[in-house]
Amino acid sequence: MTAIEHTVNMGRSRVGDRPRALLATTQVSKLPIPALLYLLTVVLPITFRAGPIYMTTLRVFLIVVILPLTFRLLTGAYGKLIVTDFLFTFHILWGVVVLSVNNPDQVVQQMGSVGVEFLGAYIIGRAYIRTPGTFMALSRTLVVLVLCTTPFAIHEALTGRPLIIEILQKLPGLNSVNIAYIDGRIGLERVQGVFEHPIHYGLFCSVAFSLCFVALRGTMTTVRRYMTGALVALSGFLALSSGALTAIALQFGLIIWAALFRNVKARWWILVAVFALAYVIIDMLSNRSPIKVFMSYATFSAHNAYWRAIIFEWGMKSVWAHPLYGIGLNDWVRPYYMYSGSMDNFWLVMAVRYGIPGFLFLAVGYLVVIFRVMRRDFAGQERMILLRRAWVFTFLGLTFTLCTVHVWTNIYSFVFFMFGAGVWFIFHEPDTEGTDDPDETADGPHRTSSFQQSASARATPYSRFPHRPAVRHMPS
Repeated sequence: MTAIEHTVNMGRSRVGDRPRALLATTQVSKLPIPALLYLLTVVLPITFRAGPIYMTTLRVFLIVVILPLTFRLLTGAYGKLIVTDFLFTFHILWGVVVLSVNNPDQVVQQMGSVGVEFLGAYIIGRAYIRTPGTFMALSRTLVVLVLCTTPFAIHEALTGRPLIIEILQKLPGLNSVNIAYIDGRIGLERVQGVFEHPIHYGLFCSVAFSLCFVALRGTMTTVRRYMTGALVALSGFLALSSGALTAIALQFGLIIWAALFRNVKARWWILVAVFALAYVIIDMLSNRSPIKVFMSYATFSAHNAYWRAIIFEWGMKSVWAHPLYGIGLNDWVRPYYMYSGSMDNFWLVMAVRYGIPGFLFLAVGYLVVIFRVMRRDFAGQERMILLRRAWVFTFLGLTFTLCTVHVWTNIYSFVFFMFGAGVWFIFHEPDTEGTDDPDETADGPHRTSSFQQSASARATPYSRFPHRPAVRHMPS
């Protein structure tokens, strides 16, 4: 084959032929063993008693690794420290203060378990997911884990029996999470899979959706990627959770927007303007706040929407009544007819439980990383743009979903593991110049420039100290 023929063939490459070309840019690495072990402890909910203390294999694993990983993080082994590292630590320390005021008899047990699940997971993500190859390996592993649960999810949706949990409960000397007996919807049973609640299983599947559809683009054929993405979405749907469906729907909408306006440089600013305009219009035309309108459409029924509106109203009353120290683990004041103390809003729970300072430590640290990742410039890095886009889409979906659901134990830990697994985008050093969007050159002969790199350029290692400043802009 002549050089001209080779160039023409590369130019003719279409989506179905992209895997070989994209893999030439970034190979999928092996997922580091500690990260793999962490994920296995998340999806295998084995519990046991250590005297009076309720333990899980996840907590045991995190207790073992948290101190050495924290020491290495502080010494700069995983990149320079960022403000989020400190804010997340302050969030846990403030939680200790809050419980010392409100529930002094539960400080050690509650903040010990929450601190380990939260900070331990975040630091594992920071420590072991630091390159494009390991992030792709993480994406592939999560997709495989979801697909492994899909047959069990279908069985549970039809029979109401979570087989994996039932099997774990029969292991001698061990136990598992309780089976959630919740009313079905649309003629199906709600699937809890391997988690404490169907909401958690749906959320777990929703995280894998963009990672499959966007991050792994080019590592499999288009047909296989679409079919795999559909199975991941189906698994999430079987949880019959409005929160999980909202996350998947939002991610899908962002993917469609990126495809439709791939040639428009300002497409993300336009989308922000559309959301801002929609917010103003709803606020002007509706007798409800835009937040209440959103919650009403992000539910399966009008009853659930009404219930969540009351939760938000009375939850905010609690926040303003106890702005500094919150209420800790105490019961919150609500109307007499609200027999359940459940609060389906993670962000609201943080504000009610830990007060405004505890909420701000968490929320500001969370937003700082998301905005810094969104504003990194990966011009010419097709693979980096896809990976960053997948992670941002995932967390934009999660951010809205956490306004309608609460998370705890394994899935709470998992959310912040995935969050920590995206911090490396802030420090990654781009190694090529060229187009800032892989979609813009999907079918043109000039797209070969991003693949005709030397082996050494493709193997540029992670660097703590980028040698050129990053240009800040909205995500590609």
